[in-house]
Amino acid sequence: MGLQFERGDAQTPRGHAILYARVSGAAERYVATYCVVLPISFSMAKYLPPMLSGQLGGIEAMSEGLSVVPIPPMLEDVSDLETLRQQAERRDDDLCDMGVIALGDDSQRMTFAAQGCGEYGQLYERYQSRWPSIAPTPQQPPLDDVSVDDMLSDILPERARLSELSRLIGQARYAIETDDRHQLDETTLSMKRLARSLPEKYRANLLIDSALRRDDTGPRLAELYLQRAFKLADEDYIGIPPIDEQIRALQGEHDADDHPEGT
Repeated sequence: MGLQFERGDAQTPRGHAILYARVSGAAERYVATYCVVLPISFSMAKYLPPMLSGQLGGIEAMSEGLSVVPIPPMLEDVSDLETLRQQAERRDDDLCDMGVIALGDDSQRMTFAAQGCGEYGQLYERYQSRWPSIAPTPQQPPLDDVSVDDMLSDILPERARLSELSRLIGQARYAIETDDRHQLDETTLSMKRLARSLPEKYRANLLIDSALRRDDTGPRLAELYLQRAFKLADEDYIGIPPIDEQIRALQGEHDADDHPEGT
């Protein structure tokens, strides 16, 4: 067909154009359609009745994957050429002359519209192929791969993190009592992740080590370390020394039990 760009440039088409043609045998009779290259591909045939889908004139094959859509899908009579030129100017559209065509019935109107859009789509594709390549955007990790504990450590205040750690310690103690090794391993991992987000002053690692002990002293020590941590979070510094004394006393009892006199 050979589109002639009356407005715009065949080397850098805009992606939207008014296509017009003069009807043979009539000096001032013009037909036109509006051609759009959409950024999202789809099949026009899917939206047409089977008897019409075969009349697309191979537009999808010619556009090689681009969605090139004539709107309306057939060439329609227009009042005059000057109005089309003014519209193209005001709308910043390309304006393309399809030449002189012979029209017999509506199927020819549709075929010529499809052919004109197909040619315009090919020009746009060649232009698009010269665009600079874009580096792919790194994919975000799926939600299942995001650690809830890591999210908590980023958004929760320290006291709230201590509360979450207390909850996890309760889960760990239950797993120890029921001998649920799988649950214990998962809970321990969560506790250690959360502990890494807390300042050293909270002694979160000692708290976790005590909570995981299987003797009677472990749970008592864990409770004291937890009380101490909350005192720090609340800036109740006066209440900390008595707790430290109880921790040292329990640790002394434990050491005495491990090394009874005469052994």
